[in-house]
Amino acid sequence: MMKSKGLDKKTTNTILTAQKNEITEHFIYDRLSQSVKDSHNKKILKHISNEELRHHNFWKKYTHADVEPDKLKIWWYYLISRIFGITFGIKLMEKGEEDAQTTYGKIAKYIPSAKSIVKDEDEHEKELTNMIDEERLRYVGSMVLGLNDALVELTGALAGFTFALQNTRLIGVTGLITGIAASLSMATSEYLSTKSEQSGKDPLKASIYTGVAYVLTVMFLISPYLILTNVYFCLGLAILDAIIVILIFTFYVSIAMDIPFKKRFLEMALISLSITALTFVIGYLVRILLNVEI
Repeated sequence: MMKSKGLDKKTTNTILTAQKNEITEHFIYDRLSQSVKDSHNKKILKHISNEELRHHNFWKKYTHADVEPDKLKIWWYYLISRIFGITFGIKLMEKGEEDAQTTYGKIAKYIPSAKSIVKDEDEHEKELTNMIDEERLRYVGSMVLGLNDALVELTGALAGFTFALQNTRLIGVTGLITGIAASLSMATSEYLSTKSEQSGKDPLKASIYTGVAYVLTVMFLISPYLILTNVYFCLGLAILDAIIVILIFTFYVSIAMDIPFKKRFLEMALISLSITALTFVIGYLVRILLNVEI
């Protein structure tokens, strides 16, 4: 490697790190552009890939070195983008680069043009990323509807069933039947609602996203009751499962749609746990007042 005149070893290594990040992201965007079928998204991803390559070439003028991309990072973000969506993968990757501006600020002491050039191009990349049209993000509202309803209704129902029925297998089966019936009802309501809104979304797809989100949440919540025998331990696990679902989905939405994570998570968790506590009390009262013994 040939060090640029006027740059100390520490600064040169910092620039090399920036150069490595840019060439790595160039290959990530390039692989993603090859994997998508939509011509609009393909064009945007290819454009960003070329910009990352220009970033790399900008740093190379000062390091005079060839750097290898981080193959593990390429594989990791490509896999995440394929599973959870391109927008989520890209924005998660960019979240990991938030300290880049601080790094560029340090480099700018030696290369004044670095900070302004990279800042302008990064803003352009963010604009391009927001232009990506991804189906699953258009139906996030439908997924949130199904997931929220499943969490609020089923955690509450399971709490009530736990005290009223006192049998894990019976609670699990009852919860499953209740959940499937409710998911069909929610999917139908979402279909009719989307059709009447004329929002441009496909009513059938919206209903499927709602129904699938509901059913998957139901299966996860009732799983402890189908495996274990202690009803109160199962209820505790079901509540923990609900918090995990809220945590994962809120994190996904906060990254993909740039919304505050903490506020949304606390709001969903508080509503779900409050309903659970209320219906647990109702289940207890029903069992005592009606003298139900199973």
